[in-house]
Amino acid sequence: MSDDGIPAPEGDAALIDTEYEIGQDNITTTVGPFGLDIHNPVFLVSGLSIVIFVLATLAFQEQAGALFTDLRNWLTATFDWFFLLAGNIFVIFCLFLIVSPYGKVRIGGQEASPDYSYSGWFAMLFAAGMGIGLMFYGVSEPISHFSSSFAENAGAPESWAPLAGAPGDAEAARHLGMAATIFHWALHPWAIYAVVALSLALFSFNKGLPLTVRSVFYPIFGERVWGWPGHIIDIMAVFATLFGLATSLGFGAEQANAGLNHLFGVPVNDVSKVLLIALITGFALLSVVAGLDAGVKRLSEINMALAALLLIFVIIVGPTMAILTGFFTNLKAYVVELPALSNPFGRADDNFRQGWTAFYWAWWISWSPFVGMFIARVSRGRTVREFLVAVLIVPMLVSVLWMTAFGGTAISQIVNDGYTAVTDAALELKLFAMLEALPLKSITSLIAIVLVVVFFVTSSDSGSLVIDTITAGGKVDAPVPQRVFWASFEGLVAIALLLGGGLGALQAMAVSTGFPFTIVLLLACYATWQGLRSEPK
Repeated sequence: MSDDGIPAPEGDAALIDTEYEIGQDNITTTVGPFGLDIHNPVFLVSGLSIVIFVLATLAFQEQAGALFTDLRNWLTATFDWFFLLAGNIFVIFCLFLIVSPYGKVRIGGQEASPDYSYSGWFAMLFAAGMGIGLMFYGVSEPISHFSSSFAENAGAPESWAPLAGAPGDAEAARHLGMAATIFHWALHPWAIYAVVALSLALFSFNKGLPLTVRSVFYPIFGERVWGWPGHIIDIMAVFATLFGLATSLGFGAEQANAGLNHLFGVPVNDVSKVLLIALITGFALLSVVAGLDAGVKRLSEINMALAALLLIFVIIVGPTMAILTGFFTNLKAYVVELPALSNPFGRADDNFRQGWTAFYWAWWISWSPFVGMFIARVSRGRTVREFLVAVLIVPMLVSVLWMTAFGGTAISQIVNDGYTAVTDAALELKLFAMLEALPLKSITSLIAIVLVVVFFVTSSDSGSLVIDTITAGGKVDAPVPQRVFWASFEGLVAIALLLGGGLGALQAMAVSTGFPFTIVLLLACYATWQGLRSEPK
């Protein structure tokens, strides 16, 4: 045992000694009905709770909708400062590790080599990380912040920054609107993912602990991590992952339904959305059964190719020079406005701080067990510095380019062409309204729908693999029936929330599970630092 309270590593693999094996025995799973690899009590508690939640929400849809709305409003209004402060801590922690000597530590030991190429690695982490979100918000969020800065808050006191633009000043409004948008998709969300991914990878590949969230807390709880403290942590991770995924799946269903209505006249109603979720969950099941390499990796690479194709098309046929120069000016705007945007105790308007930022941070945090574990599984062989730079900087730059291309094109259509359809369209239709004003509108809209669907599938199958791993006590090769169970219930939870309150219900559950898991992630930063201290020099 090291002085830091972590089992001492042995050689480059840094596997821990017999003390770990005692703990491992305590989380041995048992084979249950239908071949399920049950980890008591995590599987039983989380599985039964989700089944009861789905049934209750479907049985009392009206009451559930009101409850979910009130819950989200209370959490974001009361704890907005907490979400913002925690997000800042995660960014600072990651940046510190990049420049610290701990950046030289290699995930999996000094002799470990990467399992995937850079292209395959980037494709998987990005597709799982926020694909549906970029499709849903790529046009709608820049337009919302631009409009808010240009009109609603025009002339507001300086202390109401960041969205207090000059009255009628389109350039100032664009500057603030793009900075606010990038803030939600740049360093902070990826730092949240990186904290979880690095901690899981370190304690699994370097310390030899099971690939499950409880393992991260060995430096804090010691052997008690194999008992109820660990059970509670893993159950919280399952809930956060499931509801975070359900939020994204709900967004995907809303946008896919709107796009199909726009192109083919498919009715926009609950029946269509339920059928879409059921159909896409079916595709996710096929991918889950195929496994990580044959299913998730291949779909991720296909999706990245389609996303790159659509992005390049918008850059070429849209305001090309404005997009290319806007990439750098928007990055500069983000850096300039970052102190005001990230100030947890500032006086930014409540709608921005609570309705946007607090919800986003809770959403990313609720996604973090899923995205973090998925990234950890595909990141063996990278150094901590290489890992953090890749996970933070590369996806951030792609997100900035995406928002600049899609949001910048929509803003240009409004300011330069007087095109009001993009502002008048519903949230889920704004992407299609923007594409409507460009050439080949039918083809690009169809590609956009396919992207939403495939992002939907990659998120669902990746998430079910992660939940499956947690509920199987850290095993990465749990039985197929168990994967099918969780993939099916991801779809059922999304359906239940859509019927029991729509997008508001989806957002409420993401926030309610993200709040307690924020505390878990703050403790994980300390545990990761302790784990890195015990690595061989």
